[in-house]
Amino acid sequence: MAGPCSARLQGDVAAFTAALRTLVNNPQFSDVMFVVGQEQQKVFAHRCVLACRCQAFRGMLSQAPVGSQDSSSSVPPQGPFILGNVQPEVFLAVIEFLYTNSVTLNSHIALEVLTSSVEYGLQDLCKLCVKFIKDTLTVEQVCEALQAAVTYGQVDLQQHCLAFIEDCTAAVVQTQGFRELSDAVLARVLHSDRLAVDELDLVQAVREWAHVSSAVLERPVPEVAALPVKELRLPLLAPSELVTLESYNQQDLLIPVENIAAAWRAHALRRGSGVPSRLCRPRRGTRPRDHHRHLEPHAK
Repeated sequence: MAGPCSARLQGDVAAFTAALRTLVNNPQFSDVMFVVGQEQQKVFAHRCVLACRCQAFRGMLSQAPVGSQDSSSSVPPQGPFILGNVQPEVFLAVIEFLYTNSVTLNSHIALEVLTSSVEYGLQDLCKLCVKFIKDTLTVEQVCEALQAAVTYGQVDLQQHCLAFIEDCTAAVVQTQGFRELSDAVLARVLHSDRLAVDELDLVQAVREWAHVSSAVLERPVPEVAALPVKELRLPLLAPSELVTLESYNQQDLLIPVENIAAAWRAHALRRGSGVPSRLCRPRRGTRPRDHHRHLEPHAK
């Protein structure tokens, strides 16, 4: 006689998701409340959903109430939990994902939701954010996206942002986001051979970035710019451009004197003597200059 058969059958996933969506921020039957953002917006949730979907929330909801004498109390805290450093729209996007395994994103909150997904250890939400950011990337947002990608170790997003910057460099260096890059991330951008901008324009963009960073960090221009300046390819500039560069440099000391001297030496010797080969290699957007033919053998 044959044994009993068994199977796992699945009903309508869309209907199930729609039903759970009705519970998002629904005070009915909720047993925990958050007060979110500077607006102090109340967000209602259900402890069992948060705890089973997110380890970080499980830990938060398992802690004893503040002032409790019994840290092992079986009575869970009811809140409200104060989350002052996150926007309500961002937090609600996280809650939506926990309830429905889907998320509604827009370009204003995507990076912040990515940040929250990393903080809460939600890898699937992180992947959805990265995909959305890649699909909707703009000139104005790409530097902020690159900075976030580096901060949170999102290698795929880093590569995508760098490729975008390489294709639209002249426009990107004019954005506020470019001026807000960290020195390490800016240096990474400047290391590329494929930037579609002339070196003289790149030097000017770095100078503007350095003055903004100097004001924000309250540190001298040469100090904040030390790392990115190493990536500027001064030997590519013509003698007349180096003269102008020296004039500007007397005012802010952006570029170390020895770097400019090395560029002059490359002109005098008609080769990149003593200069790293990458600093003599024209980028994709470098305007040709007569002396570049003398640098080509060194670049090889």
